Amino acid sequence: MKIKTAAKINLALDVTGRLENGYHLLESVFQTVGLYDEITVELTEKDISISCELPEMFADSDPIPCDERNIAYKAAKLFFEFAGIDSGCRIHIRKGIPSQAGMGGGSTDAAAVLYCLSKLSGRELPQAELAAMGKKLGADVPFFFTGGTAFVSGIGEEIAPLPDWSGRTLVIAKGKEGVSTGEAYSRIDALTLPVHPDAKGLVEAIKSSPDKAHRFFGNLFEQAIRLDEIERIKSEMRGRGALASLMTGSGSAVFGLFSSDTEADSCAEELRKMSFFAQTCKTVSASFIDM
Repeated sequence: MKIKTAAKINLALDVTGRLENGYHLLESVFQTVGLYDEITVELTEKDISISCELPEMFADSDPIPCDERNIAYKAAKLFFEFAGIDSGCRIHIRKGIPSQAGMGGGSTDAAAVLYCLSKLSGRELPQAELAAMGKKLGADVPFFFTGGTAFVSGIGEEIAPLPDWSGRTLVIAKGKEGVSTGEAYSRIDALTLPVHPDAKGLVEAIKSSPDKAHRFFGNLFEQAIRLDEIERIKSEMRGRGALASLMTGSGSAVFGLFSSDTEADSCAEELRKMSFFAQTCKTVSASFIDM
């Protein structure tokens, strides 16, 4: 089985507290976007193997582990254990989502593997069960079984779907600098008097005036993560007509919202000339596309 599995961006992202176990409480609006990894899964008699294919534009990225450290491998192992199936599989990942970007590239791969194995094995599990399984792998994984637009809270496990906000034109760009999630949260914890984005205000705007929702975009991590590449990308996007430009997740990808495809294509072309990864895409209403 071969599918495309979407990336996500955070239209708003706030950190509202920290639990005793170290997990952070979030309020965020997640949105799936038309930037995809391609996942191929084939059942075998035993063992799990994984291979990865990176396009040349990701050549400078950190290497992706193609063994039991990969979250897609862990997803397959968890599924077979949960379903009580004595089997194995081959997984091939063709990356189209940059890593260390705050776009859920690993999480969406894990969700896709669970989705594929559920169908291939004949043990088609309800979405809620797949999401609960995904939660054991990572906080972002359950969202990809919902996809589209959603208000996400708690540690990432509370997902409330929002009205469809698909079809909006974006440019997504990333430099060579990456941000580890652990380091990003450490910097958040060190902030004094941070200005919190209004994630709930964004929720209401998406419901009542979606064309003006960008006025409520915001990401607390922008106050903690200071990378020259991020500022250069945001400046270029704003200078070329972006309605809003924002870092997604804990970084370091940036998205810009544009009112026209022409402006977006022009901006992406210029960012590529500046040696950044840059691609135009749309917001989309679902995570998975069967191929």
